[in-house]
Order: sequence, then C-alpha cells, then structure tokens
Amino acid sequence: MAELRKRKFFYGYTVVAAGFIISGLILGTYRAYGLFFTPISREFGWSSELTSSAYSLTYFMQGLLAIVTGRLTDRLGPKVVLITCGVLLGVGYFLMSQVTSIWQLYLFFGLLVGAGNSGVDAPLMTTVARWFKKRRGTLTGITKTGAGIGMLVIPIAAAQLISGFGWRNSYVIISIVSLVGIVVAAWFLKRDPSETGEQPDGVAQVAAATTSAFQTHQFSVGEAVRTRQFWTFSVAFFLLNFCMQIVMLHTAPHVINLGISPTMAATILGTVGGASILGRIGMGGISDRLGYKATCVIAMAVLIAGLVWIQFAREAWMFFVFTALYGIAHGALWTLISPLLAELFGLRSLGATFGVVLFISTIGGAIGPIVSGRIFDITNSYQIGFLITLLFSTIALILTATLKPTTAKAVAPAALGKV
Repeated sequence: MAELRKRKFFYGYTVVAAGFIISGLILGTYRAYGLFFTPISREFGWSSELTSSAYSLTYFMQGLLAIVTGRLTDRLGPKVVLITCGVLLGVGYFLMSQVTSIWQLYLFFGLLVGAGNSGVDAPLMTTVARWFKKRRGTLTGITKTGAGIGMLVIPIAAAQLISGFGWRNSYVIISIVSLVGIVVAAWFLKRDPSETGEQPDGVAQVAAATTSAFQTHQFSVGEAVRTRQFWTFSVAFFLLNFCMQIVMLHTAPHVINLGISPTMAATILGTVGGASILGRIGMGGISDRLGYKATCVIAMAVLIAGLVWIQFAREAWMFFVFTALYGIAHGALWTLISPLLAELFGLRSLGATFGVVLFISTIGGAIGPIVSGRIFDITNSYQIGFLITLLFSTIALILTATLKPTTAKAVAPAALGKV
C-alpha cells in the first residue's frame, strides 16, 4: 500500500464550505415559499392548485436545467455555473416583490428562480465527489448540511419578515441575501484537485485500497442511460420526489388547515431542516462503511415510518415527530444520490449523469404538489395526498432494494453488498 502524505491544508474543505453556504441559501429560500404561499394566494384569490403550480414549475425548471448545469460543470467547472445561478436567483426573488398577476408568478418564481436553483445539486454534489474518495459520503453530507440549516433558519426568518414587513418587502431582502451570498461563495469553488495541484482526499498518493472495488469502468452519460440500473435508480427517485415535494410544500398549509397557527406551522416546517442535518451527516458517514444502497434503503424505511405517522397526526407535537422522521430521511437521501451514482457509473460524466437523474426525478417532484393541491381543492383536505406519498415511497424502497451492480466484472464478490 502506498504511503499517504497529507498536506497541511486541503483545498477540498474550502469547496465543502462554499457548497455548504450555497446549498443553504438556495434551498432555504426556495422552501420558504410555503410561508409566502398563503398571503400570496389570499391577496389575489388564487386557488391552492394555481399557487402550487408555480412551485412545481420552479422545481421542474430546476431539474430540466440540471442537465445543462451538470454538463457545464463537467466541462467548465462549478464557479461560473454557480455565479450565474446566484445572479438569476437574486433577480428572480427581487421581481417576486413586484408580482401582480399569475403569469408573473410563473415567470419570476417558476422560470427565473427555477433556473437559479438548478445549480444546487448536480454542480455542487458532483464537485465534492471529485474532491473526495475515502470519505465521499461524509463530506457530501456535510455539504448538504448547509441545505438543512437553510431550511431550518430561513423559513422561520421569512415568517418573521412577512409578519413585520409584508411578503413583498421580504422578497426584496431575500433577493439581496441570495445574490451576494451565492456569488461570493461560488468564487471559491474549483472543479477538482488538479486545479490546485492536489489529489483527492488531500494526499500525495492515493492508495490502491481506497479505490472502489465496485466501479472500475467510467461510464459516459450515454452508456449510463442504457443500463437497467440507471432506470431503476431514476424511477425510484421519481417516486420519492413526488412524495417529498408534496411534504415540503403542503405540510405547512395542512397544519394551518387543522387550526394550528402559522407561526407554529413555520416552526414545524423548520424542523425538517434541523432533522435533515442528522440524516446528512449521520447517514452520510454510515454510508462510507455500510454502503450507499443499504443506507438508502434504511433512509427510505425511516421516510415510510414518518408517512405512516402523519396519517394520524392532528396536534402540533405529532407533526414535530413527523418532520423529525421525514427530515432525517430527506437529508440522507439527497446526500446519497451523488456518491451512489459515482459508484455505479464513475466520475467521467458524473455531472451530466446526475443532471439526467435529477431531471427525471424532478418530473415527479413537479407533479406531486399539483396533484395534492388539486385533491385539496376537491376535498378540502390533504389527507389523501399524504396517503399517496406512503404508497409511492414504499414502491421506491422496493425498487432500490433490487438495484444491482452495473457490471459483474467491475465488482469484487465482497463488495456486492455495498452497491
């Protein structure tokens, strides 16, 4: 085994810190839409389905353009991609403060914010995957923890801003914070260790034993999409995203609809961010030892437990239990996508491959809130929508459990259990 010689400071940790900040700002401000949802819909008299559609359009654009941002990251690096996304977000949120008609909501939030959001997963997560090998799950989890903190802090801050300044002025403040924070953090991103003359994990030489026994062939995105594993993975995350976006958008309105105060609803929603930190760091570290597939299955089981619980939740404390379970699963699952794809298909076209998977799953995420919003308009209840999420997440778990290695030749027998 080659001797590992560590540098005094590894730039990969700077990349993680920058990704941490960017993830928090992008996802925290996006998830805060649930707090803007009610005042916007009431001011203009728009239905739940109509207002939900803007959120879904944002998510659809995020996934569609992730194919582009992922490929551009493979070729140009993450800095220029994330600076562009930061500018788009800043402009989009500022224009949200000027909304007077539904087409403007769809253009400013659906298209511009959606385009800005496309930088959050494929560019950031694949960049971290290139900087680390031995602790890829752990460091990806730490990067995504920024999203958890953002989802914990920003919705609560948004509720206070809306209460004190109104929803329009609140979006002006959010636009400034997003633009400055993302652009500054993005300036410190670098595509891979070769840009600083380093090696993954900050060592002069990488021992052969640290190379995954599971994956030796570096797939192009075209090769990846021709495998059964790619489509099994994509369909599972299509179903999961269908469920997760219903939860993230409609939990707060559901809680308010049951007579719980908006401030308490914001606090309950914020718990998702806090609990997701445990999922991102805890299960990210576990995955480096137990394997990415096994950890995904565990996270899905936790998600299912939460979705069973919410069928009976009627009081505030019950929703805190639900969001704790959901947050752990949410954080873990979004942390594990990039490491699992890297292990399945290699690093050659990881950004583009991630982008395609994200787009497919985004279709589910875009459909889910619309379906749930439509069901609410008909039944005046979100209960059926949450029942559907339980069914779909169970199917996703079964699909993930059947996931096999990309090729039998590329994996040692001892590594089969770590798919």
